Amino acid sequence: MEITEIVVYPVNEEKLKAYVTLTFDSCFVVRDLKVIKAQKGYFVAMPSKKRKDGIIRDIAHPLNQDMRNYIEEKVLEKYREVLADAGDSEAEVQRRPIAVA
Repeated sequence: MEITEIVVYPVNEEKLKAYVTLTFDSCFVVRDLKVIKAQKGYFVAMPSKKRKDGIIRDIAHPLNQDMRNYIEEKVLEKYREVLADAGDSEAEVQRRPIAVA
């Protein structure tokens, strides 16, 4: 499964930096991923929904770390490109370190 399109919609909030739409294999779309700025760098949050009991659950998410890494690398790369094209000073986006157990 390959990402064939990434569309980044920048926002200017303290932690939330962009919404993202991914297209896989030119035939499946996932909307509302989020680029989040954390203390140790940037990461990509999967689309989620708050349930009636108050618990927030991912609607769509990768099933393994390799796919999560692939998505995060591609999304943050595209996010950097969008910022650079806009002349934004946050073009030095660094991915947060991931602890692997």
